[in-house]
Amino acid sequence: MTFDFGIGDGADALVNYILDNYSPALDGIADAISLVTTGIKTALVWAPAPALIALVALVALWRTGILFAAFTALALAAIAGMGLWVQTMETLSLVLAATFIALVIGVPLGIAMARSNLIATAVRPVLDLMQTMPAFVYLIPAAMFFGLGAVPGTIATVIFSMPPVVRLTDLGIRQVQQEYVEAGLAFGCTDSQLLWKVQFPLALPSIMAGMNQTIMLALSMVVIASMIGAGGLGNTVLTGIQRLDVGLGFEGGLAVVVLAVILDRITQSFGRKSAFGQTLRALFAKPAPADAKTS
Repeated sequence: MTFDFGIGDGADALVNYILDNYSPALDGIADAISLVTTGIKTALVWAPAPALIALVALVALWRTGILFAAFTALALAAIAGMGLWVQTMETLSLVLAATFIALVIGVPLGIAMARSNLIATAVRPVLDLMQTMPAFVYLIPAAMFFGLGAVPGTIATVIFSMPPVVRLTDLGIRQVQQEYVEAGLAFGCTDSQLLWKVQFPLALPSIMAGMNQTIMLALSMVVIASMIGAGGLGNTVLTGIQRLDVGLGFEGGLAVVVLAVILDRITQSFGRKSAFGQTLRALFAKPAPADAKTS
């Protein structure tokens, strides 16, 4: 004996209801996301490749040191040499747009969870669902609501990659030591001052770790999002799979890996002090005065 609870039929009815009654709102969301993704993509594609390579290498030098800066410059030059520069910039624009939207939504949501156990109790099951749902499933509603292209790819990427920044923002604020909170209250901090001047700065390493994980998950969604027209390196890998072209697929995959390594190392570094800055301070620091000799 089998039971059919009609969950799939209910989901279809909900999607059709949203399409029938909220199409203008969906169009507005699509236009806003398209503005962000198109703006980032235009800026990255318009900028000369040597200038962008130099800029990213300088950031890598500032944050991680000379060895990784050299790797960054050589790796990005190799991507340009493989003829995948435009596709890489398209992928980077999708990742940056998705990360930006995930942070805009996720950080305030994490703060609200940290300040209210009721909100945390309500949101955590949703985050569990977002993290455990197979990534391909996100493509179906995204394509139905927003068609094909970069916009549904960005939305699917946001849903897939947002939970870490929400969870780690919540965790970081909750783990701020009570002594600091009590000290802030003793000095007369309001709730907003306590949040932004005490809790948020102390939770920043945890929040940056959440942003790092969001970027990594967004990159892992690149190939999947290409199935609904997101483009970029995912389209290169997908074309290689469809044609059984090992070389093309390998080049696209290698470019994704290089982009992931560069973004990972640079974003991780913002959770700690700059290696290059520490080196400069060590080089130019004044020597400690010698102890005066007693006669």
